[in-house]
Amino acid sequence: MSMLTPPGMGGKYRITGDKYPRMRPHRRRGRLVGVVVACGAVIGVAGWGTLQLIDVFTGDGGTASAAASKTACSTKASPAATAAPAALPRPAQITVNVFNATTRSGLAKTTADELKKRGFRVGQVGNASAQYDKKVAGTGVLLGPASSLNTSLPVLATQLTTAERRTDATRTGATIDLILGTEFKALTGQAEATRALTALTAPQPQKATAKKDC
Repeated sequence: MSMLTPPGMGGKYRITGDKYPRMRPHRRRGRLVGVVVACGAVIGVAGWGTLQLIDVFTGDGGTASAAASKTACSTKASPAATAAPAALPRPAQITVNVFNATTRSGLAKTTADELKKRGFRVGQVGNASAQYDKKVAGTGVLLGPASSLNTSLPVLATQLTTAERRTDATRTGATIDLILGTEFKALTGQAEATRALTALTAPQPQKATAKKDC
């Protein structure tokens, strides 16, 4: 029996030739799966890169438009409303006492006569008390009760725009004192005083407001 004869064949079969069969190992399925996964990853990365390039050249496309539509707000300005004028008294409803705190005689009477021509009521006329006599350095002082601060005081102030306004919480009644100071020469011109009074009682426009619609 030849050494090349497989055992058990009893020499019936003989292997001849100078080539011998070689056993190949089975291919591993894992290697094939890895190749498939790698190919899929390459394709995915390539597709993602393509989309990024498209977004760059198209300005982020639909995504940017959608985001802008969610965040963009339009601002609308509402028209300015007109506020009703405050309920101010008319000159005929205001009583004014005129006192002279200067050294010039007759000043209180001439001023009182002018106020009467302009529609105001005139109360007492004379020299100022010792508290104010020769102690008012400006053109004058308008003195009234606390309730007159936003009512009769502003109305009378249109006739002497440079006068100082004061209120006295202990004062009763609605009468206002006009105390003429050392710098007083005359009341504000009637035309200018009328314009100031008209502007005081005219409706005042309010500021416009802005509203956002999102």
